[in-house]
Amino acid sequence: MKTSFFRTLLLVGLLLAAVVGAQAQGDAFGAVRGAIRSGSSRGVAQHFGSSVELGFDGDKQSYSATQAEFVLKDFFAKNAPTSFEFIHQGSSEGGIQYAIGKYVGKSGTYRVFIKIKPAQGKQLIDTIDFTKE
Repeated sequence: MKTSFFRTLLLVGLLLAAVVGAQAQGDAFGAVRGAIRSGSSRGVAQHFGSSVELGFDGDKQSYSATQAEFVLKDFFAKNAPTSFEFIHQGSSEGGIQYAIGKYVGKSGTYRVFIKIKPAQGKQLIDTIDFTKE
């Protein structure tokens, strides 16, 4: 009797931990999703690490957070968003989270890859890559 009670308790604990982990991962991307949807480079930049790798159709470069904000602002100005949704999210054992999304802009549709790493006690964007479909 005691064994089945402890097994049940352990199972419930593991399920709760999985739910809390999934919600924490979703929270890390929620604000980023909203900022991209509205075309707010400033909103996205609030989640940048000290340096960010930005890619557009295979051309990737590393920028300081300030430079990356201006590059993203230029992209949004030329490709204003009409919609943006994440289609997949995941994480590695090392705490690196990623998401793949679909960005629909006035000049086309892009597949977006975003990688978030733990830094400075927070989850910060390390990479954003836009690839035209």
